Amino acid sequence: MTLLVVDQRPSGIDDEVMSQLGTRITGWLGDEDDIRAVLTGLAGRDQLRGMLARLQEKEEVLLLGWGVKMPIPVRSRRYDETFYEEMKGPQSQHSAIFRG
Repeated sequence: MTLLVVDQRPSGIDDEVMSQLGTRITGWLGDEDDIRAVLTGLAGRDQLRGMLARLQEKEEVLLLGWGVKMPIPVRSRRYDETFYEEMKGPQSQHSAIFRG
C-alpha cells in the first residue's frame, strides 16, 4: 500500500506524522518552518537544507528518504514548442524505419 501526503505547507503536518514518512518529494520552500518540517526525522539535515536552498523554484524537486539511496534533485521539463518538436522528431524517424 502507498500513502501519498501532499501539502503546500508541510509545517501544518504534525511532527509525528512527518517523522514516519519514508520517502519525500519536495520542491523549493521559502518558509523556515516548512523546511524544518520536511527535514523532520532525517539524518544529515544541514546538508539537505543546503540542497533545498539550491533548488530552482517551479523547476526542481528533491527526492529523499528511504526510497532513494541518496537525495536526488530532479528537474522538470517545460511543455513548450521544443518539447513537442522533440516528441515529433523521433516518432517520424521510427515510422520511416517501419515503413521500409
